[in-house]
Amino acid sequence: MSDKLSNDPLAIALFSEISAVEQMARTRFSRALPKGMELSHFAVLNHFARLGGEKTPAQLARIFHVTKGAMTNTLSKLETAGYVHIRPDWDDARRKFVSISPAGHTARDEAVRAIAPVFDDAVESLGSDKIRAALPFLRDLRMLLASEE
Repeated sequence: MSDKLSNDPLAIALFSEISAVEQMARTRFSRALPKGMELSHFAVLNHFARLGGEKTPAQLARIFHVTKGAMTNTLSKLETAGYVHIRPDWDDARRKFVSISPAGHTARDEAVRAIAPVFDDAVESLGSDKIRAALPFLRDLRMLLASEE
C-alpha cells in the first residue's frame, strides 16, 4: 500500500472494522461448529463441497493462504476423521491429491446447519438488501488484496 493510504484515517477505520468483524465472526462461527470440527476443517470441506474435484495440498495451501505444513496438518485431521480421501498422483509419486469423501459432505452439511442460526440473526437485523449491497465492495477489496501478494 502507498504511504498516503496507510496514513489515511478512512483506510485505518476500514481495516479496523474488518479486523474486528473477522475476529467476532470467527469466534461465533467456531463455537457453533460441531464438536471436533475446526474452522480450517470446515473451510476445506466447504471448498470441496462447492467446487468438487481434486486439489494438491500445495494448491489448497495457496487457496487458503496458509503454509504447506499448516495445510498438511489440517488434511491429516480430515483424513483421520474420514472426511477427505488423499491419494498419490499416479504420474508423480511425490505429489498427492485430495478430494472430499461422502462422510466429508455429510459433516460439511451438518456444520452448515449448525452455523446457519449464528448468522441468520445478522441477516435479519441488517437486512438482505444491505448485505447484498456490501458484497461487491468486499469482493473487490479481497481481489485487490489478493493481487498484491
